[in-house]
Amino acid sequence: MKKAGAAGWFIHDIKNRGVTAWITSLALIAFYVILYFNHKVDPNGRLDAFSRSLFSFLPESASPNKWTFYGFLYTVAITVGGLYVLYKYRHNKYQIVRTCVVMFVQISLGFSVPILLKIFHQPEYYFSYFWPLKFDYFHPSTIASQPLPFILYSFLGSLLLVPLLTVWFGKRWYCSWVCGCGGLANTFGEPWRHLTSKSTRAWKFEKVAIHTTLLIALITTAIYTMGAFTDLSGYPRFQSVAGFVKEYYGIVVIAVLSGVLGTGLYPIGGTRVWCRNFCPMAAFLGLIQKFGRYRIRVKKNMCISCGLCSKYCEMGIDVRAYAQSNKNFTRASCVGCGLCAEVCPRGVLRLENRTPLDPQELNFLTVLKKKERNGSRAISA
Repeated sequence: MKKAGAAGWFIHDIKNRGVTAWITSLALIAFYVILYFNHKVDPNGRLDAFSRSLFSFLPESASPNKWTFYGFLYTVAITVGGLYVLYKYRHNKYQIVRTCVVMFVQISLGFSVPILLKIFHQPEYYFSYFWPLKFDYFHPSTIASQPLPFILYSFLGSLLLVPLLTVWFGKRWYCSWVCGCGGLANTFGEPWRHLTSKSTRAWKFEKVAIHTTLLIALITTAIYTMGAFTDLSGYPRFQSVAGFVKEYYGIVVIAVLSGVLGTGLYPIGGTRVWCRNFCPMAAFLGLIQKFGRYRIRVKKNMCISCGLCSKYCEMGIDVRAYAQSNKNFTRASCVGCGLCAEVCPRGVLRLENRTPLDPQELNFLTVLKKKERNGSRAISA
C-alpha cells in the first residue's frame, strides 16, 4: 500500500520500477562499469590510488586496491541491508539465523580473512567461494601459487563437500546462507525481490541461459586442465585459444553478467538476475538439488490463492500453482530463502530436508491403516 507524503511516494517509486528505481539502476550499472573497466579510461589507476589512501592504515603486504574498496562497500551493503532484514523479519527465527550467517560470512570470509592472509604474506583466498563459481581455483597458475591446504580445500570443497551438502540440504545452504552474491540479493536487494519475472518466457530463457553458462564454465575448466597436464608448448594456437577463453569468460560472465547486469538491474529486474539466469554454481547445485532431500511441503487444501508466495519469490517460481495443486515440490532454481513460507497467511508452505508425514495430512483412513499394521505386528509377535 502506498503511504501518503514524499517519503511514501519515494519508497513506493523506488520499489516499483519508478523514476527513482531507474536512476538507481543506472547508477549501479555505471559503478560496475567503472569498477571493471576503469583501466580503459583511467590508465593512471586513480581508483587504485584512492583505495590505497583510504586503506593507508593497512601494511604494504596487504596491497590495497580497487577490489579492497569494492569489498568494503559490498560488506557495508550486506551489513546495513542485513540489519534492515533482521528488523523486518524479527518474528521469524529462520530469517534471523540465515541473515546473521550471511552477514558473518561476508564480514569474515568474504572481506577480513583475505586481507589478513595478505598481511601475513599468504595468497589471497576466499573460502566462501567454490568452483564453478570461482573457476580460477582450478586454473593451473592458481594451483601452482597456492599452499597445499588451499589446494585441497578447493578440490575437496568443490567436488565433495558441495555436492554432499546440496544432496542433504538443497542449494539453499550455499545460495542463501554462504554465497556473497545471494547474500547481497537477500539483504541490500530485499526491497526489489518481488520484481522478478514469473512469466513462462522468463522461465524458458532461464533454463537455456544458466545451463549454457555452466557448459561454458566446464569447457573453460577443461581447456586449462588439458593445458596443465599436457605439453602444449608446440601448439601456440591452442594457447592463444585458452587465453582468449579465459579473458572473455572474465569479461562476459564475471564482469558483465555478474556485476554490471546481475547487480545493476536489481531495481528493475529483481535481485536474482545473475543467480537465476547465469550463475554456473547455481546451475550445478540445482541439478544436484533435484535428486536430494530438500523440498517445499504443501499442506493440502489450505491455499486461498492470494498469490503472495509467487509475488515474493525472488527466483520467479509460481509457488501458488503448486500450492493450489496440493503438490510438494523441488525446483532446481529454488534457493530456499524461505520468504514464500514467511508471507503465506495460512502457513501452507514449509521448507524441509526430509519427508515425514505432515500432521495435517493425517486422516481417519490413515489412522486405521496404522492401527491395522500395528495389530498385525502384534499377532505375528
